[in-house]
Amino acid sequence: MFTVADRKRVRDLLLARARADEAVVGAAYTGSLATGNEDRWSDTDLVLSVRGDDVTETLERWSRWFYAELDARHHWDLSAPPAVIRVFLLPGWLELDVTFTPEANFGPRGPQWQTLFGRTRPIQPFAPPDANTLIGLLWHHALHARVCIQRERWWQAQHWIGEMRAHVVELACARLGHPTSHAKGAHLLPDELTARLEATLVTELTAPELNRALAEALSLVTAELRQSAPELATRLGPMLEELLEGQS
Repeated sequence: MFTVADRKRVRDLLLARARADEAVVGAAYTGSLATGNEDRWSDTDLVLSVRGDDVTETLERWSRWFYAELDARHHWDLSAPPAVIRVFLLPGWLELDVTFTPEANFGPRGPQWQTLFGRTRPIQPFAPPDANTLIGLLWHHALHARVCIQRERWWQAQHWIGEMRAHVVELACARLGHPTSHAKGAHLLPDELTARLEATLVTELTAPELNRALAEALSLVTAELRQSAPELATRLGPMLEELLEGQS
């Protein structure tokens, strides 16, 4: 694995290149590095402000440099129009998430931002997860888990139960004001809740075990709804209980 010294060396190279590139008019750190919360394992999140409206030429030129000078092994993209987030893997499992954004879109969307140079613009913050959508996904996944158990599709059933667990984490984190994406706030949840989440883990692909895990997940969903959306808990609770009837 990479060392802290490896990570610092690459960051220094990135910033030196950004300052020397006439097409790059700003740079900022995001993520844990921007707030002083990084640890020995943190990756690097860098935003580059690109002159003009089109980042394509700069994006591809920088990508060639990553492979030629930093020995990148792979990359993939997250689309975030008008920006592109290109995620690079370097030797030693050093991950670099580099956002290339037009200069008019260069600015913080939340508190995890540290401007290194360049002019920032006021940008709309990221919208929080929609609770109604999360609740819809929960009953959808619960139904499909139940059906998959009946069809003896064990792997698919455990998939849906796992998705239920992930959305309960997201809904609870949103309610408590913790980070919601990728379970980043899960470690901040109360012990009582995480203990119930643990009970939803599937330990073997058998009908009895899947039924047990689904029952735990349904109970947890109902409990979370009572806190996040009491009216929906009253409306959906009896229907969720119906999914436990006739388990085989």
